Amino acid sequence: MTAETKTEIPLATGSCCSPAGSCHGGGATATEPAGFTAVYEVKGMTCGHCEGAVSSEISGIAGVTSVKAVAATGQVTIVSDAPLEEAAVRAAVDEAGYELVGQA
Repeated sequence: MTAETKTEIPLATGSCCSPAGSCHGGGATATEPAGFTAVYEVKGMTCGHCEGAVSSEISGIAGVTSVKAVAATGQVTIVSDAPLEEAAVRAAVDEAGYELVGQA
């Protein structure tokens, strides 16, 4: 009989890149943040810089507690204290230089 060993890989810290290779920071979390979650589709994101620009602008909306933009899928997941007005999200995405398609 052999002993089974479980090895945990620590998340990278002090780097702008997450373990998944995206460059917007904020690696994987073990639990879902509390609050209201909405997923939007954004056109035009192609890289980690795009993800960061969109995330930064949306993070400035009052009540937003978490933003995760994924260029590969064009989806942005937003967690907030209360439901957000789509117009506020649209304005933030426009300010970042991208196009909000709508909720996914």
